[in-house]
Amino acid sequence: MRQSFKTVVFADLTGSTSLFESVGNVIATQMVSGAMQGVGSRLSKAGGRIVKYLGDGVMVLFDEVDVAVDECVALPALLRELSAGGPLPSPVAVKVGIDYGSVVDHDGDCYGDAVNVAARLSDLAQANEILLSDSVFQHLRDEQRTVCHSLDRIAIKGKVEPVRVWRVDWGRTAETTLIFPIEAGAGAGAERPRREQHLELNWLDQHRVLAPADGALVIGRGEEAGFVICDPRVSRRHARIEWSGGQCLLTDFSSNGTWVRLAGAAQALMLRRDGIMLYGEGEIALGAPPDDVTVPTLRFCVID
Repeated sequence: MRQSFKTVVFADLTGSTSLFESVGNVIATQMVSGAMQGVGSRLSKAGGRIVKYLGDGVMVLFDEVDVAVDECVALPALLRELSAGGPLPSPVAVKVGIDYGSVVDHDGDCYGDAVNVAARLSDLAQANEILLSDSVFQHLRDEQRTVCHSLDRIAIKGKVEPVRVWRVDWGRTAETTLIFPIEAGAGAGAERPRREQHLELNWLDQHRVLAPADGALVIGRGEEAGFVICDPRVSRRHARIEWSGGQCLLTDFSSNGTWVRLAGAAQALMLRRDGIMLYGEGEIALGAPPDDVTVPTLRFCVID
């Protein structure tokens, strides 16, 4: 049993569920396995140690924090190359969670708080998104820090206190999936019309606009809720939406959970006593997955 400080990376494929539905288990398994082998090979050649493969994911340890982040940023391009040169379909993308801290190495596996946090950040990340803990951010080079955006503090399961999380914003090229949306046609020096930051929320005949100065909005079926949803699957104080540090945050407090699906995403992310940043457009299902047509599903649009 050995303990040391490491950079822990969890990289997971997204879109693999629809792949199994479209091409069948055997072919899909071969595709996913090939993609993960490609990801693992890339990270291994850069000095990462492959701890284990987890179905459509991989856990890797790095000695250097900045190297780990640089290599993870290159993964979307790698998957595009695999898609162009082989059978891997374009909907498959990668999401990454990274933490830095003390890790215990035992019988070929690794344990520790950094492992748990990195895994949870990967769960919270969206397609082609990299989420970092604050301990990772503090070890980055100056030029790397300039492209990281603070999501303020987010509740993570297993942690007593909310954790400060950063998202890597590597901008848009002609071939990359956008992490932070940039208006079409806006060049580097182009002037854009300034819009006031706000969230638009819609459900049936209810419509609400939430600006940063408005404070928190509670969603639920109780009298204290500012956005009331009368459904038995919805808790009295089900969720809260608020602006913090320029970001729109959704936090779940419910018994049955909350599901968030961004526009164009194949899968919804389940939250249970967790938080996530909202951006772009999408839907929020309360008490059950949004695939159930009877579930109260709110539409949201974040303007920033």
